[in-house]
Order: sequence, then structure tokens, then C-alpha cells
Amino acid sequence: MSITWARALSWRLQQQLLDPVGDVSVAEVVRRLGAVPAKEERLAELTVRLRRTHSRPGEVAAALVEGSLVKAYAFRGGTHYLTPEDGGAYLTVRAAGRQWERRSWQEYYRLGPMDWPAFRAAVREALADGPLTVAELGSAVTRRSAYRHLRPVFDEGAVTLSKALTWQGDMGFGPPREGRATFQRLDADPRWVGTWELAEAGPHVVRAYLHAYGPATPEHVHYWLGGGLSAGRRRIDGWLAELRDRLEPVAVGGETAYVLAEDADSLRAAEPTDALRLLPGHDPWVMGPGTNDEHVVPPDLRTAVTRGADLVVRGGVVCGTWSVVRDELRVAWGPDHGSPPRTALDDEAARLAGVLGKPLEPVVTTG
Repeated sequence: MSITWARALSWRLQQQLLDPVGDVSVAEVVRRLGAVPAKEERLAELTVRLRRTHSRPGEVAAALVEGSLVKAYAFRGGTHYLTPEDGGAYLTVRAAGRQWERRSWQEYYRLGPMDWPAFRAAVREALADGPLTVAELGSAVTRRSAYRHLRPVFDEGAVTLSKALTWQGDMGFGPPREGRATFQRLDADPRWVGTWELAEAGPHVVRAYLHAYGPATPEHVHYWLGGGLSAGRRRIDGWLAELRDRLEPVAVGGETAYVLAEDADSLRAAEPTDALRLLPGHDPWVMGPGTNDEHVVPPDLRTAVTRGADLVVRGGVVCGTWSVVRDELRVAWGPDHGSPPRTALDDEAARLAGVLGKPLEPVVTTG
């Protein structure tokens, strides 16, 4: 198959519920994307709500409470929303490097590889009655003489230690309490299927990536799973080789990329689109392929996108940035991207206004 990048991005917009906008659940949006950054709740909510025809404020936080989403440390050390059905696969891949067995970890935390099973059990036991803040979790765990030396670690927030516990599926974030983060057992969620065998998790997350972010080159997969989850180049190459018979090569603008064979017909049928979407900063649309992918993020806008500017996307390509100042939607349209499509901007501004619950008057600047 030989296609243009315009056609490829049109198909990807469809896969990511952006054209057309989806009529699916909050959890299905997250499942499609694989993971949604959760560092800023405002951005996470916009990521999900702008992909749904009908949505309501607070629905992502509500999904965490009801258990249709989980929240854990995942890609690039940051917090992400995942589905309880697929989340274990991503965490298994993230845990494959077994960072807690490095000498620096053993020396700092005074926990050897043989100490971790009992330590993990102590953490799960401490969380058995419900979510705890970091301080409360530390207080419960360090009552045991074997872990008393970890009290200063918990007093300082225990961020790195908490990451290893979430990667292994012992705990995830719970609902905030009075503005403070809490942790809860992941297996307290009846939807949680647990961590996976690595041999199954690896191919699964590669397929999920290609289904949402294809056509993709092997380097895109390495960026997502290697740079994002530290999966290791050799492992990723092995998973790609294992899936060889289930992939179809695609010539896209002179590059060889891959899609799942099951998606080839729908990709072939995709038509280029001028659909315009307003997306939040660090949206999966740009984080999935990476901000250095010039087919999605032109060089003139890369710095702004990398720094987290909110995105104006047309036909799958970032063409500008936006911000809300009082009742104005201020759009900075890139000078190298033609004339701003005013009607499409007005329509999308109205859709964003509905999500934000406030009127917005578009003000467009170029250059």
C-alpha cells in the first residue's frame, strides 16, 4: 500500500476519536489512546472530553472513583490514566527493567531483590482498608522494624519508591483527599485484571499502539515503549518480529511504516480531511508519535508544543496554539500554514466553550 501522510493522519484522527468525534465511554477513550497524561487534571479532562460528543465536568475523576479507570506512574515517569483491563500490560512492560534491583536503589533504600516481596506485601496490607496519603502509608509501613529506616523516604514524599510499587501493580492513585494525593490497592478494583506475563504484555501494547498511532515506523514504537516505558530495544525488536505476520507495510510519503493487517482496509479507504480540532497541551495526538515527528508537529511549532502549549490541529497537523484569556479564545496561527479557516475555528470554539461552560470569542492572530 502506498498513501500520503494526509491520508494516514486522516485515518489516525478517526482512530483517536477526533474525526468524527466519538460517542463512547470515558474508559473507551482512554483505552483507544493507551494512556492519558494525568499530571494536570485540566488537561486530562480536556483530552477525554474533546473526544466525546457528550460529556460532563469531572467525568475523568468520577471514572477513577468508580474504577473504570486507574491512575499510576507509567510513561516517562509521569502519572497516567489507564484502563484496568489494559493497564496491567503497560505496567508490566514498565517493570521489565526491574530498576529496583539496581545497585543504587539497593544502597539507597536498603532493600535487596529478595526483600521486595515482603515489602510489597506490607504495602498492600497497609492499604487493605482503603486509600492512604503518602504520610499515612509511610506511618503504617514503617511501624515494622524491617522498614523503619524508610521513614525519611516517606517523609520526603517517596515518589521514586512509589513508582516501583505502581509498576508492579501493588497500588495506584486513589481519589485526592483535601488536596492531597492518596494511594489505593489496584486489586481493590473489580475490573483490575492484574499485571500480565511480559511475553503477552509486550505484543499487546505494540498492537494497541499501531491501532491508535499507525501507520508507524519501528522507531515510533521504540519511542513509545522504549523512551516511554524503558522496555529495551532488544525486547521491542523481538515483539515486532513476533507480530510480523500480523503487520502490513505501508509506504507513506517515501517512508516505510506499519499498520495492523486488520486495519489495512480502513486505512486504504481513508480520505484526507481538513477537520480542525482544539486539543490540550501534551495531548496524546502529539505525545504518541513524539513532538519531533515533523508530519504532526512542524519544526516552527515544535518548541511551543514541547513546552505544553494548547494545540490547534488541522488535518492532523499542528497549525497553531490557543489559550483562553477571560472570554477570549486566543488563537496564534502559524505563519507557514496558510490562512486560518475562520468558520472551522468558530465551530470548534463553540464546542470548546460548551466543554468549558463559558462563552468564548475567537481572536485569531497570525505570524
